[in-house]
Amino acid sequence: MPKRVGIEGSHAVAEAVKQCDVDVIAAYPITPQTHIVEKLSEFVVDGLLDAEYIPVESEHSALSVCLGAVATGARAFTCTSAQGLALMIEIVYIASSMRLPMVMIIANRALSAPLSIWNDHSDAMMVRDTGWIQVFVRNAQEAYDHVFHGYNVGEDPDILLPYMIHMDGFVVTHVIEPVIIEDDDKVKEYVKHRMYPYNLHPDKPVTLGAYGLPNYYTEIKVAQNNALINSKERILEAWKEWGELTGRFYQPVEGLFLDDAEMVLVTAGSVSETAETAVKEMRKNGKKVGHVNLRLWRPFPHREIREVLLGKRKVIVVDRALSFGGPDGPMASEIRSSLYGKPDAPEIVGFVAGLGGREIKVEDFISMVDRAERSTFDSSQQIVFGVRE
Repeated sequence: MPKRVGIEGSHAVAEAVKQCDVDVIAAYPITPQTHIVEKLSEFVVDGLLDAEYIPVESEHSALSVCLGAVATGARAFTCTSAQGLALMIEIVYIASSMRLPMVMIIANRALSAPLSIWNDHSDAMMVRDTGWIQVFVRNAQEAYDHVFHGYNVGEDPDILLPYMIHMDGFVVTHVIEPVIIEDDDKVKEYVKHRMYPYNLHPDKPVTLGAYGLPNYYTEIKVAQNNALINSKERILEAWKEWGELTGRFYQPVEGLFLDDAEMVLVTAGSVSETAETAVKEMRKNGKKVGHVNLRLWRPFPHREIREVLLGKRKVIVVDRALSFGGPDGPMASEIRSSLYGKPDAPEIVGFVAGLGGREIKVEDFISMVDRAERSTFDSSQQIVFGVRE
């Protein structure tokens, strides 16, 4: 029977990785993801997980180990944050372009400089266009569930793509929450270990990652992009299958009070729960405000965004990363692009908030909505909320 336990978010993720019976764990410590690989090391030492646990000398090496492991048919896992992700970014591109499925958790953290170990989404936006399937989770339960979803989707022979889970550092990784831990048998039913179909073997030599000459490179990249776009159907099917097994259903875009909403607040990650509380407060005061939680980041859910936002008067998008020199925060830019030129497209107001771990409170979301309601903004500038003059 499933059991409900109080558990730290990082440890919930480690439990999911153990239940997936991974073969290789590449571990390099960086705050705030270290608790994940620490707990996995305990599982391996205690004999609870039969896996190769490989402490490496850098994040670049961590993902390189995973590439080699997957290429031989093993199931691999790693995780990192911020500067570690920046260091491994060369290999992040290679993993997706070589179509090597694995799961990597990003315990989201602000990028230096100045040095910050606290949470925002600047690292998530740095890897936006690396070709990985990417999701944002709001809490420990969602992080736990999406480890299974990642292997189910990514290892599908028709998909073969790496899967990245964005999990807010400290806010989710280090907080103890109630999490339902599923039965091992149920997990095995959902996460079938599929052998990588093009695995390296001395009896049947293959070449992986060869030169792409100018005559072929464009077609290769288009095929890779098409694979990512087409993965959405499998992503949706796998969420439905998980919901039928557990009662926990997920969607690319999840809404609250959208039927009669004139204004909609859009967020991603752990702040979505705070934003929902703010929306409920505003509804009590007669404001017709709704909320959208953006879960699927890549492939971007253009159709679902249009379905929930077209016809609204204003959409307030709250990014947790700056797009330096750009007109919008990264999420606002994506949403503006999705709605551009469509009939009944709403006015988009983009705020940037919560940088470097600065708290975004219920009253802050209420203030953003009030400010958006009262004013017309120049869409060529990002509005950074709460900057001290």
